[in-house]
Amino acid sequence: MSETSFDVVIVGSGPGGYVAAIRAAQLGLKTAVVEREHLGGICLNWGCIPTKALLRTADIYNLIKHADEFGIKVEGASVDLKKTVDRSRKVAGQLSGGVKHLLKKNKVTVIDGHGKLKGAGKLEVTKDDKVVTTLTAKHIILATGARARTLPGMEPDGKLIWTYKEALVPDVMPKKLLVIGSGAIGIEFASFFCTLGSDVTVVEVLDRILPVEDEEISAMAEKAFKKQGMTIHKGTTVTDLKKSGNSVTATFKDKKDKTSTGTFDRVILAVGIVGNVENLGLDGTKIKVDRSHIEVDEFSRTAEPGVYAIGDLTGPPWLAHKASHEGVICVEKIAGEKDVRPLVTTNIPGCTYCHPQVASVGMTEAAAKEKGYDIKVGRFPFIGNGKAIALGEPEGMIKTIFDAKTGEMLGAHMIGAEVTELIQGYGIAKTLETTEIDLMHAVFPHPTISEAMHESVLDAYGKVIHI
Repeated sequence: MSETSFDVVIVGSGPGGYVAAIRAAQLGLKTAVVEREHLGGICLNWGCIPTKALLRTADIYNLIKHADEFGIKVEGASVDLKKTVDRSRKVAGQLSGGVKHLLKKNKVTVIDGHGKLKGAGKLEVTKDDKVVTTLTAKHIILATGARARTLPGMEPDGKLIWTYKEALVPDVMPKKLLVIGSGAIGIEFASFFCTLGSDVTVVEVLDRILPVEDEEISAMAEKAFKKQGMTIHKGTTVTDLKKSGNSVTATFKDKKDKTSTGTFDRVILAVGIVGNVENLGLDGTKIKVDRSHIEVDEFSRTAEPGVYAIGDLTGPPWLAHKASHEGVICVEKIAGEKDVRPLVTTNIPGCTYCHPQVASVGMTEAAAKEKGYDIKVGRFPFIGNGKAIALGEPEGMIKTIFDAKTGEMLGAHMIGAEVTELIQGYGIAKTLETTEIDLMHAVFPHPTISEAMHESVLDAYGKVIHI
């Protein structure tokens, strides 16, 4: 390499790393990215994007199964698993190529290899266990992301026991599938395989599925999933997985210590993530690690001068859009931009792209009460919304939570068709510190599902029209 000295070097090119690199270059900083695998990171290649491509197939297949309700006769429809997976991989490849183009367009240097801190302002890059180069930089941003957490004695083997990677490129459609964990990742895969015909069982150690969501939303999701044919075990742990030939026998234990077993073709582990902190050269630095995640301040600065960390490598929420915003904030602070504001995590929406979709921002009702707020709660069901009925999607609800004293929106929670596209409206409202008055005076277009957002606010204050 002819160039080894930079203003900013970023380790990792996921949604945090590549966005930080582009913004740094736009601000006139000489920037390099070190990436050991695929540009775009897990999100574009093995996470957010390819899963949505798979789920799009599931959505279309689900519509086809109900085509007769819309006056359309469809006979003999079936799923070609190979084509489904191939399309998903093609989409991922296209977006990874797009990241490559954007980095080149912004004159960001891309270095293929693994980055490791080697003293103040230095980063060693290796490839195939050989040193490629040593870079110097005033600022080094660690954006190495995370990987799937595994359970002792239940390690994935890539054949019978899958992580998200194997679940994205299945070689067979499991007749019986066990999903361990009911967070966003687990539920999205459960929804995909269930829609395409697998007999799906979901096991969750906590007392409800989608445990970060509002309790009412979790309950509605569970009801919908069971109606689709899923089996759900809550308050249950998987104590053992025994592989035999082409199947896995799982042993379950509930809260009363009652045990049972079930045999499955495949198992998906979806029990959280672990930050990729290994082999980054953290030893000998002041960087603090808490349960595999690096501690940072509001501008992503670690305790080691000149070293920063963003994205899944740091604290929750572990979301791609959070990583991207952290990256922008981090480099704008480095560049000395004015009015750089810390990220307010309670304003970050979260989405689960199952059927029905789930989305939320801010506090749940229980969390608001726990913090001592006197609250007003509004609810509006999709059955009262004309567009939802016309779409054939009458099952859903929008729930809003307000501070009764100030009118501040504390949280919003949704379940139903296209709510992942609606939640940004409440995200903007929270960012602008909108009150109930502002939202009541906003005019929502008719006929749209978004009208349910307005009605939910009205309901919190006893002014709802359509229920």
